[in-house]
Amino acid sequence: MKIKHIEPIAVNLPMVKPVKMSFEEVKSANNALVRLETDDGIVGWGEAASAPTMTGETLASMVAAVRYLAPLLEGMPADSPGDIAAVMSRAHCYLYGNHAAKSTIEMALHDALGRATGKPVCELLGGKRRDRVPVLRLIGTGSAAGDIEEAKRKKAEGYVAFKVKVGVADPLADAERTRKVCAALRNGDLLLCADANQGWNAEQAIAYVRAVEDAGLAFFEQPVAGDDLEGMARVARASRIRIGADEGLHSIEDLRRHHERGAAHGGSLKTIKLGGMKPVHDAALLCEELGMQVNLASKMAETGIGTAGVLHLAAAVPSVNWGVSLTNQYLVDDVIVRPLDFSNGHARVPAGPGLGIEVDEAKVRRYAVER
Repeated sequence: MKIKHIEPIAVNLPMVKPVKMSFEEVKSANNALVRLETDDGIVGWGEAASAPTMTGETLASMVAAVRYLAPLLEGMPADSPGDIAAVMSRAHCYLYGNHAAKSTIEMALHDALGRATGKPVCELLGGKRRDRVPVLRLIGTGSAAGDIEEAKRKKAEGYVAFKVKVGVADPLADAERTRKVCAALRNGDLLLCADANQGWNAEQAIAYVRAVEDAGLAFFEQPVAGDDLEGMARVARASRIRIGADEGLHSIEDLRRHHERGAAHGGSLKTIKLGGMKPVHDAALLCEELGMQVNLASKMAETGIGTAGVLHLAAAVPSVNWGVSLTNQYLVDDVIVRPLDFSNGHARVPAGPGLGIEVDEAKVRRYAVER
């Protein structure tokens, strides 16, 4: 089986409502999809959300990168995980960085190989360890009242894991909002965390963690800029709450550096940062070795394609004790034929070969935009 054609498709999908984060308010999803066809007629799909504050890649740049790589990769064999590694090695040789763009190709290759062999992607990544995972629900309405109302509603629906978006205001104001949300959710065995998305400096982040240290947070994610390793370490030393890295993790080496400097107790692993599903799986194995905690995440907001990819990773990695962030639930519509199985705040790993989904190509074309 060889790669016949790689097509990047830019899409824009409406969201149910905006999600407010430190540097932006996400109002719609601007994502790059990849449709990869083999000479056997098998089609695999991949996806990456545009996240320039995290990856440095825009929607236009991701589409351009895939278009640049496509003729260099077409014709290569794709019959095994080793073949996928060889394809991605060639991609790295011809184009530096651009991890999000490359991750779309790598995901599509795994989907195509799974469909060709009759295996789910999680089996290609080493085997299924779990069938179902609790979904980490993001809370970021922009107001304490809105956050509390949404958190209570989602808890009643069965959600047991929540992440409060902070870094959008004064640290003490965000701390007060966090405390109110945590107090509203306190009854029950829940995973509660907060994420500043690089919104503060070290002094501000320390003020925040000290103000919420008894609120019940399991971890506090990316308090300072991703490249401020010393700032992360300062916050970690001052905090009774465990610190997680996100925007600062773009490689296996980044994980090691955070561990060695005492800058993070765990990390949020995303295909768009690390370059694909296999790199994320490798990073999760390293976290297990180092005693670091793992959160698996889609970026805001991916369709059922990218979400299925995260679910297969969640099935295959040793541990996801910091939760699984899935974002297709924030979209008004999706591009897959049958919805993923979400119930009682949990998501089931799709069954069937490849990613286990069927893409509605008519919807893909409907939401496509020129780039």
